[in-house]
Amino acid sequence: MATKTTKRTARTAAQSLPPYTPTPAFTAVPVSTSDSSAEALVVYVFENSKKIEGIEDGKLRSFLEALLISEGFRAKRGRTLLCHTSERFKPKRVIIAGLGRRDELDLDSVRTAASAAAKRAAGASARAVTYTMPPAAPGETAPPSERARAIAEGFLLGAYRFRKYLTGDRLREDRSLHGGSILAGARDLPAAQLAVRTAVRVCAATNLARDLVNEPAIAVTPIRMASIARALAPRAGIGCRVHDEKALEKMGMGAFLGVSRGSDQPPRFIHLVYRPKSKPARKIALVGKGLTFDSGGLSLKTSAGMETMKLDKAGSVAVLATMLTLSEMNARVEVHGLMGMTENMPGGSAIKPGDVLRTSGGKTVEVLNTDAEGRLVLADLLSYANGLGVDEIVDLATLTGACMVALGPLSGGLFSNDDALSARLVEASRISGEKIWRLPLYEEYGDQLRSDIADVKNTADRYGSAITAALFLREFVGPKTPWAHLDIAGPAFLEGSSHPYMRRGATGMGVRLLLAYIASFS
Repeated sequence: MATKTTKRTARTAAQSLPPYTPTPAFTAVPVSTSDSSAEALVVYVFENSKKIEGIEDGKLRSFLEALLISEGFRAKRGRTLLCHTSERFKPKRVIIAGLGRRDELDLDSVRTAASAAAKRAAGASARAVTYTMPPAAPGETAPPSERARAIAEGFLLGAYRFRKYLTGDRLREDRSLHGGSILAGARDLPAAQLAVRTAVRVCAATNLARDLVNEPAIAVTPIRMASIARALAPRAGIGCRVHDEKALEKMGMGAFLGVSRGSDQPPRFIHLVYRPKSKPARKIALVGKGLTFDSGGLSLKTSAGMETMKLDKAGSVAVLATMLTLSEMNARVEVHGLMGMTENMPGGSAIKPGDVLRTSGGKTVEVLNTDAEGRLVLADLLSYANGLGVDEIVDLATLTGACMVALGPLSGGLFSNDDALSARLVEASRISGEKIWRLPLYEEYGDQLRSDIADVKNTADRYGSAITAALFLREFVGPKTPWAHLDIAGPAFLEGSSHPYMRRGATGMGVRLLLAYIASFS
């Protein structure tokens, strides 16, 4: 067993870093719509309106408004209408993007419109998209720069493709955009440029996370993830320490090690650290579940249930992508990023239902279902985070199908023992557009976790199982430590196309939210 692990370790670590999907260029430019010779110019219309928004050229506006009537276009959110202007006007193509109802306009409406227009432009063989500034919401007091940032985010997130494994005709047929821009007036230009730069930075981090989650398990193993973190951390100005299985044994992380026992791939615990140049305003721990593949262990998943289980590393990947961005954004808080990387496989050494594991904090866990493995990894990581003396802890995990049943594919569940921390995360959700919804921690349900032979058991009744999973995690957090658990099982990976500006596959869920949350301390 030791020889096999050594050989596999060497082969995996020798691989080069994956070619991350490049982020297209996006800028704010001081050009009027009258002077723009865009490949594809994006303008807007509200639902139940025939008035084009965001355009100065009266002749072009009249032409487009007549087209709206003749086409019977209904400007619901995410709907677009493509117009080839021939040689009558400077833009080669104009895309009319629906914003939905005027009284429901928000930044997510703008992101959705930007993404839909980008997809329409790519389908029409355009290589670049130029956006006019979208209108303000009724009564809005926020500066236009916020709308500029939302446009850039919609474009950059919607234009993403994971193309690494495409070849031949499939690669040639794939239409991708090379860049985009937004037209801003001279007065708004500096703020718009700053907002766009922020959007590019945040979306680059999000798309990096999407790349890593989209990578198959054969390409990203625990050791491979450790080598990626080691290589990228110095470039991002953060510290990185990787603990191997021997170190995990010394730290007493029996639950983490128990999950890894059925796999030939050894586990890795990655500890990233960002420290600001000045005295930190706060000290935070971000904790991520990092199952590079989850078969369910001996409590084996179905074949269909395993098809997308490369996604089970999404929590740790979100932590990594967030940490790599903190120096660039000059975050004023000290942040510890903890990534628990392993596989959950049904090998001959795998843990069995009925086994008891001892965690690093000393508590014992009776394992009744080996497919409830993520909470075992997090149990040891949360105990470790407590020992760092942080002011608050946020963990992210693709933890339960029950949360997906409750909230669907677009929203994560938020569980917390602290109202102030919850409020900061909810506000970060509003700013970032990544949806979360706070769910309760009913104390009565905690009785379901009591074991006859250990301190706790790792599963409870079927009903309310997202809540009992969170209550299990709370067992390993200090009683006075503010803590929040984000169950991102639904929005981390889209199996359909229900998201307005994300494609099928990994979404990078959590990255934009965490960056907004950390930025709130600045």
